[in-house]
Amino acid sequence: MIPICLNLFLLAYTILFRSHHKGSQTDPAKTLILGTLGLFGINMILAIGLSHDLFDLMSLLSWGIFLHMPFFLLWYGAKIFVPRKRLALMAMGLALLILSIGVDAFLIEPQWLDVTRVTLPNPKLDQSIRIAVLADIQTDAPGDYEARVFARVKKEQPDLIVFLGDTIQTPEKAFGPAAKKLNTLLQEAALQPRLGMFAVQGNVDHNDWPQVFAGLKVTTLQETQTIDLGPLTLTGLSFAESRQTALTLEPQEKYHLVLGHCPDYALGHTHADLMLAGHTHGGQVRLPGIGPLLTYTEVPKAWASGLTQVTPNQTLYVSRGIGMERGHAPRLRFLCRPELLILTLTPQDQN
Repeated sequence: MIPICLNLFLLAYTILFRSHHKGSQTDPAKTLILGTLGLFGINMILAIGLSHDLFDLMSLLSWGIFLHMPFFLLWYGAKIFVPRKRLALMAMGLALLILSIGVDAFLIEPQWLDVTRVTLPNPKLDQSIRIAVLADIQTDAPGDYEARVFARVKKEQPDLIVFLGDTIQTPEKAFGPAAKKLNTLLQEAALQPRLGMFAVQGNVDHNDWPQVFAGLKVTTLQETQTIDLGPLTLTGLSFAESRQTALTLEPQEKYHLVLGHCPDYALGHTHADLMLAGHTHGGQVRLPGIGPLLTYTEVPKAWASGLTQVTPNQTLYVSRGIGMERGHAPRLRFLCRPELLILTLTPQDQN
């Protein structure tokens, strides 16, 4: 209801602006600037007044920026095309640029999966281990996209599969059907890595989040637990401990892989060879020269996605995740494609 009201107000502004300036002798450039700023200003005022949180604000602003503003610029460009062709082309070009960004952000990038491959040698290993990392599936309507992701995971033939939390983001009453559907897709994918599958909890997961993996050979780690997998030792962190910036984990003789939903734990003393995390979505929106706008983590912005050498013996990888923020947040990604991470751990000659 709120988005409908906002769109009606913005549409009314455009109609009234058009009526008021019909036949006006005001300088077209000045009128274009004032009209565009006025539209944005009203969008901002309404969004602030109607929103409940930052995600709500961003969602309401996106209606004005990606729908009403291009419409306004195209209309005004057509209106002044004969007397002020250059200005009209500038207005129309800006409109098309905004529309192109919107199409990319809302329709293309959210399902344009990027398969990232990273190889990490280490002298503690005596065999190669391929790991598929699925962070932040974060869906509210599992379907073809998630099925394609799981099919791609199977094609990679990993030795180990890890789920880094935030599998489903729905209201409580909708969790059951969504969990059942995602479970069915995982069953159909028939994933059977030789070292097993492990999942930790994220911040949007409901208390009964293990239902997603019911009947599957997935070990769900609700509390911090360390497991000997043979060629390596795996520690899965509880969500609460993944948020601790002063977390301490004891050293392990074998190669030590630590899973946590949030990367904050990498600031502590984990004594891990490799730390994996999600949560940030890589920022979900990244701007050239600026990087991610929001990461919701205590680690430096430079650590919020990709590979970071924390110390000479400790590596952190933060995945951009499979899905995106749901609920009332704008469902977009910009310059930040979803990511399936395929890690290959290999032995390293110590000589």
